Amino acid sequence: MASRNILVVDDEIGIRELLSDILRDEGHIVRLAENAQVARDERLKLRPDLVLLDIWMPDCDGISLLKEWANAGLLTMPVIMMSGHGTIDTAVEATRLGAFDFLEKPIALQKLLKTVTAAIKHTEHLAHTEINLSSFGKSAVIQELKQRLEQLARHKNTLFLIGKKGGSVPLCAKFLRPHNTPWVALTEYEKLVTAPMEILEQAREGVVFVDEVTKLGKTEQKGLSLVINKSEKYGVRVICASEHGLPQLIEKAMLEQSLLQTLAGAAVKVPCLDEHKEDIPDLVNAMATLMVEASKIDYKSFDIAALNAMRNADWPGDLDELESVVQNLLMTSLAEVITQADVQRVLANFQGQTAASAEQHMPLNLDQPLREARDEFERFYFQYHMRLVKNNMSRLSEISGLERTHLYRKLKQLGIKIKG
Repeated sequence: MASRNILVVDDEIGIRELLSDILRDEGHIVRLAENAQVARDERLKLRPDLVLLDIWMPDCDGISLLKEWANAGLLTMPVIMMSGHGTIDTAVEATRLGAFDFLEKPIALQKLLKTVTAAIKHTEHLAHTEINLSSFGKSAVIQELKQRLEQLARHKNTLFLIGKKGGSVPLCAKFLRPHNTPWVALTEYEKLVTAPMEILEQAREGVVFVDEVTKLGKTEQKGLSLVINKSEKYGVRVICASEHGLPQLIEKAMLEQSLLQTLAGAAVKVPCLDEHKEDIPDLVNAMATLMVEASKIDYKSFDIAALNAMRNADWPGDLDELESVVQNLLMTSLAEVITQADVQRVLANFQGQTAASAEQHMPLNLDQPLREARDEFERFYFQYHMRLVKNNMSRLSEISGLERTHLYRKLKQLGIKIKG
């Protein structure tokens, strides 16, 4: 058997050493973690091919760590749970969360080797880490979007996703694709005219995705209407997308009337990244992990100030821009920990200015009395964040930490008008 990278997580040094000796004798590379935090760090540095995870640990139990990895989209390797006090309920819960198997201590040698061999073989069938909607964010905006899509997933009706170019529309579309079914992303639009039935046959029981429906010519739009009308017969869901909202599509007559009517009845707005900035730190870490695993580049962690700088930045290019910045930071930062200075350096290349440079140009007169200077700073602060959240008072209340009534009173005091 080829050598594999195995992570052993157990708070008992005797167990760690015993398992390590056995697995190294079998030719594997073994890393050790004495608690959950070390295991988290090791998982982020390099995806192991297999994890042997103790359930009872002092800082965090193995079931909670397993659940944490699953929720973060990091459960992309088989995990064998271990315990000397496990119950059937615990084993069932671990399996439900995604554990490969459950071993009861003391572990018999033959049982260990047999289970490890089976788990490693299973590794070949697991997908590597990827950003998907299930692990996309915990914000209220994203949770609401997931609930709406889960409701829509019960049916196979045509769907129209409206969202920013470079954003999370493709993730939403893939979220609605049934497991192990075809995914046909149309790039050759002329096939809608020349071979519409071929498209449906290719996507049978799966999804046909059109990333920007306004790119279609009139004849191609008629072909798309035909595909939509016949889709039920093939068990296909058609998902169309556009960065243009319905009022713009209607005003500029960008779509054929019948097609527009069909899509308008199934339209869902997908929020842009600037509408759920609180998810950015988790997204940055998830993207970095994916890039380390996919590109074999060296792992670097982000300090808190760096993550906050990215959270507070504007993202006109949405998710694609964030991904490019994360990749650039991993590739060009010199130390093992990425700092705020690194983020500002890279953002300056991408966006022409950074949060720091914005602060440097803050029109604050320091020669005036303290009270006036404080008012001027607060006025700049609130206007800056109002632009970022597009005058969303709930978001502004969260960012500023002010209760809404107090917030409205403060804005009035500073002479800031609230635009609808």
